[in-house]
Amino acid sequence: MSGPMALEPGGAEQDTLALRLADGRARAGSPADQHTLALVRPGYGARSDAVDRLAAELADRIAPAVHPYEVAALLESEGLTGEVIRERYGHRDLFSLATALYERIPRTFPDPPRPADPWRPDHLRCALRGALFALPGLAYALAGRLLDQQGVVRALVVAGLLSWAWNQALGHRAYLRLATGRREAGRTLLKGATAGALVAAAAGVSLAGSGPAALAVTAQSGYLAAAGVLLVLGRERLLLAALAPMIAGAATLPWWEPGTVLRAGLPLLSFLGTLAAAGWALRATRTAPPVPDAARPQLLRSLPYGLFGLAAGALVFLAGRDHPWAVIVLTVSMGPAEWLLYRYRGLSVAALRATATPAGFRWRSAAVLAGCLLVYLGPLLPAALLVDADPVALLLLAAALWTSLLLQAFGVAWPPAALCLAAATGTGAVALAGLPPGSATALPLCCGAAVLCLTVCVLRLLGRPAAHA
Repeated sequence: MSGPMALEPGGAEQDTLALRLADGRARAGSPADQHTLALVRPGYGARSDAVDRLAAELADRIAPAVHPYEVAALLESEGLTGEVIRERYGHRDLFSLATALYERIPRTFPDPPRPADPWRPDHLRCALRGALFALPGLAYALAGRLLDQQGVVRALVVAGLLSWAWNQALGHRAYLRLATGRREAGRTLLKGATAGALVAAAAGVSLAGSGPAALAVTAQSGYLAAAGVLLVLGRERLLLAALAPMIAGAATLPWWEPGTVLRAGLPLLSFLGTLAAAGWALRATRTAPPVPDAARPQLLRSLPYGLFGLAAGALVFLAGRDHPWAVIVLTVSMGPAEWLLYRYRGLSVAALRATATPAGFRWRSAAVLAGCLLVYLGPLLPAALLVDADPVALLLLAAALWTSLLLQAFGVAWPPAALCLAAATGTGAVALAGLPPGSATALPLCCGAAVLCLTVCVLRLLGRPAAHA
């Protein structure tokens, strides 16, 4: 006999008739429920199906529950009354139905929604910054032929290296002050940029040898200081607008000779516009409320950033002695390099969420580093071949600069500064002394050694979960 039998129960309060079948095994103590035949009154199967349908409808909301009371609260929010529960689902009350639903649905606990990437880069801003790093070179295309080539190159290089070093250290200090307040950062930039421009201009003018060369060195030093102020304060569009006259003049060179006045006047106009824009941006910081008793960061904290700027400038200059276009390629690549710094941090945070062990995170961190380097260096290979530069030297130098910037982004400043200084010193010593195997081979060798050491530092210091927590 199988299935329910339609029999009228003896009383209205009874739902089933139980006929216990006695046999020898039951008398011997075997489980009684193995010998019980449940005779169900009409309608029970329909009510059970209704409970199953309700469980299917609410499965995704019942599965995370850790107690039947949570299911009861859910049913109550759905508006189920006691009468509906008894008539439609065949249960005596809300908690009985909640227990039945809780037992029908297996427990599942979905992962919380993935939060937004806190390190999502601003694509347009990174691209614009990369262009702004290279656009000042148009001034040399316009006014270069007006200058005496004997002493101006050395003066511009010396002043440029000092400006790079000074502005790198000043930028770090200004970012530290920005954490305190915008007014404090503006004061730091005003004093530091003025002093840096004066130091660089004085060093360059002492080597210039002529009035036009001295004017060019002074303009270069002032522009780099003012542009640094605008970049730190996030005024890239304002800087682009200031460079518009020079960009327009340089764009006409392939088809039109602008003449001496425009060749000298357009870069000077852009220089004055950059100074005015920097002054306006600094004046805007004075409207921010002051922070009382604001602590000043120690100057030594910014020293390694300045040393790295000096080393990076020297390495780029050594790479561009024989291939000037290589400098343009490296300069333009700084925009994608900055974008990849953000991507590295975002991907590292994602890897931290996806791993459960330190070893697993270290492997993922190494994969993230390799992927970022591949994305950064990949486009530089055809660019190096296009400008007829040594691709090995260019790629190794770019890798050294990017890994150094990556470590600096995490507050690790002295290792990249020391390694890049060592690479610049080694390459410069070989170039000055004319020692074998020559500067063409010394640059990739020194940069390759620096890249190897910097990669080890990145894997060791940034391959730990604590660095990204």
